[in-house]
Amino acid sequence: MTFGPTWNNLRDNVEALKSDATLVTPLSRKAFAIEDVQEHRVLIQYRDGDETIPLQKDQFETLYERVSESQGKFDVDRLPPDAEPYATVLSLHPRFEVDDRAGTLTESEQSTGSPLVEAQSGSEEPDETEREEPDLDVYADALLLIDALERHDVGSLEAVDTPALVNIYTLLSDVQRNANDLRKDVRSVLLDRLHHDQPVSGQFGSIQRTTRRNRSLKDAELVLNAFESAGIERERLTTVDSSKVDEALEVTELSESDVYDIEPSEYVRKADVDEQEKETRLQGLKDQLEATEGDEADELREEIEELEDRIAELTEFRSGRSFHESSAGG
Repeated sequence: MTFGPTWNNLRDNVEALKSDATLVTPLSRKAFAIEDVQEHRVLIQYRDGDETIPLQKDQFETLYERVSESQGKFDVDRLPPDAEPYATVLSLHPRFEVDDRAGTLTESEQSTGSPLVEAQSGSEEPDETEREEPDLDVYADALLLIDALERHDVGSLEAVDTPALVNIYTLLSDVQRNANDLRKDVRSVLLDRLHHDQPVSGQFGSIQRTTRRNRSLKDAELVLNAFESAGIERERLTTVDSSKVDEALEVTELSESDVYDIEPSEYVRKADVDEQEKETRLQGLKDQLEATEGDEADELREEIEELEDRIAELTEFRSGRSFHESSAGG
């Protein structure tokens, strides 16, 4: 089959997109929008840039041929980084689909739609009046911590009184613990979506999937026997210690796997942080609070008063005597 009918069908589907539609590249998850559809190309623009980029018809045809040569399933990680938008746009054709988890672009006779198209423009901020408070411990603790930090000069900790420092330390500990729990939950979901060593960018930074080697010593007797057979006397390793084992490995022909159980584990590490973006967002939040007036201001004051009451409950100091008196009376 020639590419002409496929190209015409694709152009019709691209033109039918809503004007505020946001498309996302399958691997790097970069957001872009369609600027124009022309006879031999599609013009796009990334949300974080101001340059119009042409996607040429002949390049779409090349990708179309690659999918056909791969028996209908093409691995998108074979694409150059700047060619990812071609896969996303081609998935707007009813016979093509991108599976961003499997990292494939497939062709089938069934109309599937594209999972890489969002109806809302990524350049628009969500309506602040529709924001809902998440039911998360870390969210409540973070609000308390923000309130405490705003009411004390933490730039000079020596000048802060002891009860205030106790409040701040308690809240820092709670935020750290709950944030770490949430981070682990987010990490487990991200691991299913990231391709190895392929960075994925967000608004505030980027992450990537990598592998960590975890070593644990095998059974002590097995380790001692292995070194004894390699000429290391058992007396030198009466108790199996990893530091002594590593020293012994350096002077023998034994491999790590002879004495260690080694299991790779996948994890997500922070690759980059956009501090300027974070500062811009924080300043926007501050400006919004300063502009609050009327009933909304009254509600904000009530929330602050509730936060102050909660801080007092969390950090109230009770003497041993009052504790025992309360226990005796209970």
